[in-house]
Amino acid sequence: MDALRALFDAVRDGRLDPEEAARRAFERVQGDPLENLEFARVDHHRAARQGFPEVIYGQGKLPDHIARISKAIVDRGHSLLVTRTNADAFASVAKVVPDARFHEQARIIERRTEVPRGRGVILVAAAGTSDIPVSEEAAITAEVMGNDVDRLYDVGVAGLHRLLAEHRRVVAARVIIAVAGMEGALASVIGGLVRVPVVAVPTSVRYGASFGGVTALLAMLNSCATGVSVVNIDNGFGAAAIASAINHLD
Repeated sequence: MDALRALFDAVRDGRLDPEEAARRAFERVQGDPLENLEFARVDHHRAARQGFPEVIYGQGKLPDHIARISKAIVDRGHSLLVTRTNADAFASVAKVVPDARFHEQARIIERRTEVPRGRGVILVAAAGTSDIPVSEEAAITAEVMGNDVDRLYDVGVAGLHRLLAEHRRVVAARVIIAVAGMEGALASVIGGLVRVPVVAVPTSVRYGASFGGVTALLAMLNSCATGVSVVNIDNGFGAAAIASAINHLD
């Protein structure tokens, strides 16, 4: 289990006392894996099964509900990640998780704990500055999941020289997340330059004929570059989860 491996690594590197590591390991495997809050059932064993704890999708949830789920997750020693959330939810969460942080642009609430580190760097490349909110959702999610992240913003195909000028950073990454709206061409361009996986994120940044990101989605799905996979429109979180899983492979 990745969570237990992180504890072992922390002891080996001298960052954690063995007795404290044993206590945390016992806490991770004991007790009911599901905590019933009546309105939600918190899955506390997801970290052991999948390498990262349950993530809260904040949109549509009441601030109090988000706060109660957050406290349940943190009380078990897990990292906290709430996506698609807002300042009202954070105000509620901060009352029960005082050291939580809110990233307004990414719409994320998070609290980090020791997790296994990814093997390399995840590069998040955004075509334009309007794509930054989705890009930041991806970047911060990847960081919370234990990855080193390099941000490369405003490198879209309207000025291709901006991307080519950063060629060394592009080819140094182990996984690349390419975020673009409009015609979504950035993913194909990057896919043709590198030998590593590219996770493409179409965004809803557009004029009318882009149909809320559908044009970029279809362009990315039809990319002729090899090694490009595609997530749903504006799904920075999903892209980061995939990139993190790749980056944690031995």
